[in-house]
Amino acid sequence: MTDLLNIVLLGIIEGITEFLPISSTGHLLIAEHWLGARSDLFNVGIQAGAILAITLVYWKRIWQLLTQWRDPATRDYLFKLAVAFLITCVLGLVVTHYGFKLPETVAPIAWALIIGGFWMIGAEALAARQPDRTEVTWTVAILVGIAQMVAGVFPGTSRSGATIFAAMLFGTSNRAAATEFAFLVGIPTMYAATGYELLKVWKNGSAAHEDWTALIVGFIVSLIVAFAAVKWLLGYIRTHRFTVFAVYRIALGAALLLLMPMGA
Repeated sequence: MTDLLNIVLLGIIEGITEFLPISSTGHLLIAEHWLGARSDLFNVGIQAGAILAITLVYWKRIWQLLTQWRDPATRDYLFKLAVAFLITCVLGLVVTHYGFKLPETVAPIAWALIIGGFWMIGAEALAARQPDRTEVTWTVAILVGIAQMVAGVFPGTSRSGATIFAAMLFGTSNRAAATEFAFLVGIPTMYAATGYELLKVWKNGSAAHEDWTALIVGFIVSLIVAFAAVKWLLGYIRTHRFTVFAVYRIALGAALLLLMPMGA
């Protein structure tokens, strides 16, 4: 029962944090210090639950993009989504090949949270000075793809935060439009990451040792919680800035540096 509770808590944490710009990976790594470490497949699998949630939230938009691809504007948007996704994949494969990844310990996560918080405050202020633009430019598409890869390499960065603010600063100043593009790019990205992890597990024969029950429970919990979190966030950003999330990141990062051993 204790382990089941821990799995549910990890699913809740993932569901809440995956699309809020506060870093789901950072929160999961911190939580696992107390709730027990899980396999890479478990962590990616519950992220897939959150991605399925965003798929359900945006299913009308996705259907529109797929069925109206003959429209020039829709086709242009699809091409930009594809380019952002491909950039993430290519750079991710390069990074994986060379084995570059920060240690998943407290200090790098804490500093990523703090730096990301100040970055968000500054980026929000700069974006507010720009005219309201909903168009997704090629520059935005390219930078969103790069931002996804950077977030994957640096635990605590926040994929949603990095991609949303990359879009807002470099052309798509409208928060709702920037958020939609960032979230839609995240759908194939996280499904691909899940598929990659599944392939690794299948090839190395560790599937027999994977706790599939835990993964399924975490997936379902993450799906339900993420759906509610995204619905709330999309309503919140219509009338609010991201400042509260930036302050939270800074406060959490500072608390981690003060309270937890740096080698943990």
